[in-house]
Amino acid sequence: MSLSLQNVSLIADSEYYIDNANLTLESGSFNVLLGRTLAGKTSLMRLMAGLDKPTEGRVMMNGVDVTGVSVQKRNISMVYQQFINYPSWTVFENIASPLRLEKLAESEIIRRVHETAEMLHIEDFLQRRPLELSGGQQQRTAMARALVKDASLILFDEPLVNLDYKLREELRQEIRELLKARNSLAVYATTEPSEALALGGTTTLLHEGRIIQSGVSSEVFRFPVNIDAAGLFSEPPINLIPGFVSESEMTFDEFVHFPLNQDLRGFKPGAYVCGVRPSHIGLVPHADDDLEISVRVEVAEISGSETFLHVKNDHCSLVLQLSGVHEYRIDTPIKVYLPTHKLFMFGLNGTTLQAPGRLHKGA
Repeated sequence: MSLSLQNVSLIADSEYYIDNANLTLESGSFNVLLGRTLAGKTSLMRLMAGLDKPTEGRVMMNGVDVTGVSVQKRNISMVYQQFINYPSWTVFENIASPLRLEKLAESEIIRRVHETAEMLHIEDFLQRRPLELSGGQQQRTAMARALVKDASLILFDEPLVNLDYKLREELRQEIRELLKARNSLAVYATTEPSEALALGGTTTLLHEGRIIQSGVSSEVFRFPVNIDAAGLFSEPPINLIPGFVSESEMTFDEFVHFPLNQDLRGFKPGAYVCGVRPSHIGLVPHADDDLEISVRVEVAEISGSETFLHVKNDHCSLVLQLSGVHEYRIDTPIKVYLPTHKLFMFGLNGTTLQAPGRLHKGA
């Protein structure tokens, strides 16, 4: 089943929740909606499902206009971030509920419930009630209920956000494996760039209700079309530094000067915004063009096997994403190294002019 949004807007109290969205998703594809909280991900999914009707535009399925068709008449399933199960029913009855609405034979219901429960590793809990399960098992139950009916469109609205890191990784992989064997169109909403990359498929970036880029996940990550796209697909957010190109050198906010490398020589003299991903800045130099910058530590955030190191000087603030645990006292003076060959170059209007390894537009 293909799904197409054509000039779709959702307006309430003069506010655009979705602003002129155009998007086509192909049958059997896996699609990620990536955006910050309140970017419009849930609103867009509700429009896809038929839970809400767009104020403007059309929703098409397989080339048929379904804009006014109710959710009950569409073959869709949806998994929410909350563990939405019927507490008084057993796990078996929770999973079986959409099949009973279809009035399938009991033997077919039993077969499909057991098959789906086995795929999600909850076959031993079918006679328990949801509140007797762990959070991960409850969400597996909700996912099983969505997957058991062989829906043409399956929507996942941040389904793993309430689970711990290990469970999220485990279930994320299971979702992809389960959907590989189906021809369902899947849409998965998340706020996490790392999750979008891990899931693969295509990624659509949402910002303030607008679709700003859509394409193969790895391509969108490597070549964002503008500053907003680069910021959305980077966690921590991409570092941005005002820069000025002269005939022979680049200046960062008048505090660092360095010769133009091969990638920068084609830029006309003038002001730009330079970007560098936190993972590209290091504590030791790795290349001849690495730029040494003296800074002081603001805070070191240790997150599992990574450290987000926030540093600053009188001219700029930077964030580094470092592998391993790095402990620093506040205000410790250190040097960091920024690879100038990995710079993004943005125009003052925010358009991407260059991403590392690719010149986007003439500068």
